[in-house]
Amino acid sequence: MFEMTEEEFFNWRSQFVTSNADKMGLRDKPFCFTEHGVLQSAKVLKSNRAKQMSIRIIEVFIKMREMLVDNLELRLTIEKLEKKTENNSKNIEIVFKYFDELLERKENPKPRKQIGFTTAKKKKL
Repeated sequence: MFEMTEEEFFNWRSQFVTSNADKMGLRDKPFCFTEHGVLQSAKVLKSNRAKQMSIRIIEVFIKMREMLVDNLELRLTIEKLEKKTENNSKNIEIVFKYFDELLERKENPKPRKQIGFTTAKKKKL
């Protein structure tokens, strides 16, 4: 069991829209159980209702852990895709750079030296 931090307590209060501490309502930070703490309390408690609630809370912890693992796998997959698209973007930039160079060559061709058979030019009188 542990006590909430100030930040956790503030977030928890804002989520549940609890009353102002000055007027009434929860003034002290509550204590929380970890998954193992709930399991230990379920072994100690005598009431069937308390045992059922403890077991239900443990099931919620398990579900939350499964969701976190699923989200982690999804995030890793997305990161792999981002890396692949990063490389694709770089490759596309290179291709466009080559296209620009080719267009520039076509617009400004270099003068070519004429080859082949030529006749002597006649002089005008």
